[in-house]
Amino acid sequence: TYEFELKKYTFIRDRIQEMLSAPDAYDEKDWESKILEFILVIYPKYIKALHSIPVKDMYSNPHRDIMREIDLGLLDDNGNLDIIEIKRPFESCVLSTCKYRDNYVPKKELSGAVVQAEKYIFYLNKWGIEGEKKLNEKYKDELPDDIKINIVNPKAMLILGRSRDFDEQQKFDFEII
Repeated sequence: TYEFELKKYTFIRDRIQEMLSAPDAYDEKDWESKILEFILVIYPKYIKALHSIPVKDMYSNPHRDIMREIDLGLLDDNGNLDIIEIKRPFESCVLSTCKYRDNYVPKKELSGAVVQAEKYIFYLNKWGIEGEKKLNEKYKDELPDDIKINIVNPKAMLILGRSRDFDEQQKFDFEII
């Protein structure tokens, strides 16, 4: 069993490293597709991954509702929905290279991704029961029979950037962030 598990994770690592070796050859949709293939293995807490989750934004324009699209949704065995936002892994989009008050701070791309994910969580929570009904209807053919999508305190993960060239201080500050 151990050897099989090791091979499984080695295969995933190798595929991701292959893509990372030529990041400009892949667009954001390519990354989403590849992560979608592997995410349930990497995070066994989840039983189903869903692509392009719609969410209603009732706040950006007071005169009409806008539909946004979350990159990936993950369902646990209770149907609770968490989200993943994926950005292309280009170099130096995570931390500034200069310190601010003796700290490495997030760059615009990381800050923007955090705000985007937080807004998606806000929109999901505000959408509430109506949103659950809409999402369950949209994904009814993809969900196991005994699972319904629930919007209960969703969490978000961000996949973006590269940290391979961080020094120890940058690794420390990034972990805090």
